[in-house]
Amino acid sequence: MNQSIKHIGVFTSGGDSPGMNAVLYAIAKAAEANGIKATGIRKGYEGLIDGDFMSLETHQLQKLVHKGGTILKTARSKRFMELKGRKKALQTLQINNIDALIAIGGDGTFKGLLAFSEIYDIPFIGIPGTIDNDISGTDYTLGFDSAVNTAIENIDKIRDTAESHNRVFIVEVMGRDSGYIALHSGLTVGADAILIPESGKDIIDLLNKVKDYDSEDAFLVVVSEGDEIGAELVASKIKEINHNVDLRITKLGHVQRGGNPSALDRMLGIRLGVAAIDALLQGKNNVMVGILNNELYLTPFEEVVKQHQVNDELQKLLELFGK
Repeated sequence: MNQSIKHIGVFTSGGDSPGMNAVLYAIAKAAEANGIKATGIRKGYEGLIDGDFMSLETHQLQKLVHKGGTILKTARSKRFMELKGRKKALQTLQINNIDALIAIGGDGTFKGLLAFSEIYDIPFIGIPGTIDNDISGTDYTLGFDSAVNTAIENIDKIRDTAESHNRVFIVEVMGRDSGYIALHSGLTVGADAILIPESGKDIIDLLNKVKDYDSEDAFLVVVSEGDEIGAELVASKIKEINHNVDLRITKLGHVQRGGNPSALDRMLGIRLGVAAIDALLQGKNNVMVGILNNELYLTPFEEVVKQHQVNDELQKLLELFGK
């Protein structure tokens, strides 16, 4: 056990995701139990440079497990991309006697820690917090399940109005370069077509289905924002092949990042937060804590930065239900 760690810094970086406050509570609780002081760093790497700190109190964080967003705020930092900014962050940590860092974010966050490790030799631990689910080394990232549930709730409502008007509805969900939100939400709402960045055949299947569409049933298309076709282009292609359809586009946008985290994300956050403290006590460094096959797993940052691609099983489901 590594007994030299007395003071850790914790920050959230990049896009916010439901469950981040649950992680902070778990980190503070586990740190307290091991005699470690936990300090929150506000606004990600920006706060790391500027020394924008706050105390993490377990009795306060306990009341926030159910809340979305992050009490530490989050931001992207251009200054930290420069060596000058990283050196300033190093000085800030040294002045405040912080001897380990836990970062909650996506692949960009972990790339930042890798760059930081080149000039500062203290333990860095990462926790995957992104609704996109696009990180290798974990089955699910923090916030993904909540984002999918939000998408499902909204798409179900859209179906109601689509049925009333016999409309074709294109619903764009978030996901950047990953189709996980589109695939999970599309399959579970019974969408007629799902378009994701990982598939080039999905648009062909969609056009084959919609060209003869003339029904009193709604026709739902779920599109990932990272798909190279895009919602507007999909709409134009549908109109070209079947100009009689009554078509609407809805972009769910950032509503998918907000709201109370699901039970799965709250539990995931608690498990990962405690696991991060355990990893530090075990002397681990430059690793991300994740869950693979429902078991805690540590992945080096060098491997984490790879994109988490939709696997063969899900691709087959997409092909089956897209026909």
